Amino acid sequence: MTKINCILIDDETEALDRLESLLIKFNYVDILAKIDTPDKAVESIIKLNPNLVFIDVEMPRKTGFDIVKEVHEKNVNPTFVFVTGYNQYAIKAIRAAAFDFLLKPVDIDELRDALERFCKCDEEKRITELPQKLIKEYSLTNREVEIIQLVTKSKTSKEIGEILFISKNTVDTHRRNILEKSGKKSIMELLTFLWGKC
Repeated sequence: MTKINCILIDDETEALDRLESLLIKFNYVDILAKIDTPDKAVESIIKLNPNLVFIDVEMPRKTGFDIVKEVHEKNVNPTFVFVTGYNQYAIKAIRAAAFDFLLKPVDIDELRDALERFCKCDEEKRITELPQKLIKEYSLTNREVEIIQLVTKSKTSKEIGEILFISKNTVDTHRRNILEKSGKKSIMELLTFLWGKC
């Protein structure tokens, strides 16, 4: 499973600590920062560039919605999950393009569901963006991209050949060309490199 880098933002220390204690139970989650001052939130999100931001709604001087708006105005687009004790913010959170909305005290099963859905959406997004990245960055052909996509599905050269109606030797030739163009030792190294840049 892909590592999720996240930031936690809440003016209540107790709420921050509770969310942290739940998140550290998931070994694929890295907490980059815990922020209890809304004024520091925008700067930290831009600097640390997390995949996911857990953010309280009601905070002094700035609401969670204000922070989301400011971050988007800076053309930074992490995924936001609103965490609040007030159910009435659900509709506004959805309108603010929040990925999810969790009620305090956060339930570990609801948190797990949110994380799993995030991972699934993130993986689908990466796979969708992959062909254009490969074509743009390495001048790969459409056939080479097809082969990489099948490799991501754990297909062998023989299976890829059968799916694409070409010989195993032709698949292996394409695989060598991909590595030559990308300067990587293996297709998995290439994918890891690309996904790390997503």
